[in-house]
Amino acid sequence: MNTSPSSARNLQDITSRLPDYKPEALTVQQAQDIMREYIQPICSFEKLTLRQALGRVLAADIVSPIDVPAHDNSAMDGYALRSEDLSADQELHLEIVGTAMAGTAFTGEVGRKQCVRIMTGAVLPDACDTVVPQEFTTKVSDSEITLSAGNLHAGDNRRLKGEDLAMGKVAIRKGKILTPADLGLLASLGIPEVSVQRRLRVAIFSTGNELRSVGEVLEAGCVYDSNRYTLHGMLTRMGCDVLDMGVVQDNPDALEATMRSACENADAIITSGGVSVGDADHTRQMMERLGDVAFWSIAMRPGRPMAFGKITSSGKSAYLFGLPGNPVAVMVSFYFFAKQALQQLMGATSSPPPLLSVRSNDAIRKRPGRTEYQRGILSVGEDGEPCVSITGAQGSGILRSMSEANCMIVLLHDQGPVSAGDKVRILLFDGLI
Repeated sequence: MNTSPSSARNLQDITSRLPDYKPEALTVQQAQDIMREYIQPICSFEKLTLRQALGRVLAADIVSPIDVPAHDNSAMDGYALRSEDLSADQELHLEIVGTAMAGTAFTGEVGRKQCVRIMTGAVLPDACDTVVPQEFTTKVSDSEITLSAGNLHAGDNRRLKGEDLAMGKVAIRKGKILTPADLGLLASLGIPEVSVQRRLRVAIFSTGNELRSVGEVLEAGCVYDSNRYTLHGMLTRMGCDVLDMGVVQDNPDALEATMRSACENADAIITSGGVSVGDADHTRQMMERLGDVAFWSIAMRPGRPMAFGKITSSGKSAYLFGLPGNPVAVMVSFYFFAKQALQQLMGATSSPPPLLSVRSNDAIRKRPGRTEYQRGILSVGEDGEPCVSITGAQGSGILRSMSEANCMIVLLHDQGPVSAGDKVRILLFDGLI
């Protein structure tokens, strides 16, 4: 279903140029860089009204058809005057010759030593270039005000034509994920609809004979499949259309049929389980047979095994993300790999969220040589400063910890142990998990 142009290189072309490429010991940064170079955005668009466009990826630059504001106008309630009348050392007496309201301009002439009562947003009358706030004046009568010397400078409290956005300038760049503020900006330009990337379609399925779907009888040795639910939630929040293909047993024929169907109906496929080396892990062999797929052991915890590439079936192709099977490892791998890759695939130009530095309330064991992601709870300490605590045991099967956490503590590749009171980097979940 992927309508993007074919990738100019395969994964082997990309990885062969990396002098330190070791698929059995890949760093987080290396894996992210390879994905970024390999993925090509989809090229399929649709027109939507502003009310429909929230969260969608803008497909073309928006160029402003007008100046915003359209005229010089007042930044506050007061009196519009000519700056040539101002004096640094003498009181100024001005005759009030009219009123300018927002939406109703004053069309008369303003001469020397004259002014116009003006409201916020009202167009400045011809010849006027300065606004004095009403609290800076003394009203002598209904037709005259007095302004103290030295309280005002030429151009004060004036909004210039095109100051916010000039006609012909780019208002919003292609690739922006549209926010409520963006919709307001577009509306202020009089633009009723925009061209956006079509929604990304992502197929998901879990593999394993031990997995049962919610509602089925849980037999001895079996567990309910939670990964499809967390993946569905995270993908939905990203604005993807999700094709849930259920649980697939560790059977080569079933795996091939499911993988081919996913490939023919989606832009990307996310699997959980079956990418490590094991007797029942047929997923790996099927991925290799159907496409250009790399299998990595990433120096990270949780979430070490991962597959990435592209598979083909019946002339259609889809990007593939083979994630580990443990629930926490699935979410961590999605958050730090699949999310950014999918945003690139949908044509978004968003950057990874910044890491924040806060105080750790806990000592954390860590050995250099791998990136670790600890589930954390960000709060405010007694001193009023932000601090973070780990959620407790950090096993990759402890799903409850992800529900309790509001951030991830990121311990970088070369970093060692953390003592209580040390600064650590955290990444807020930002509404995804």
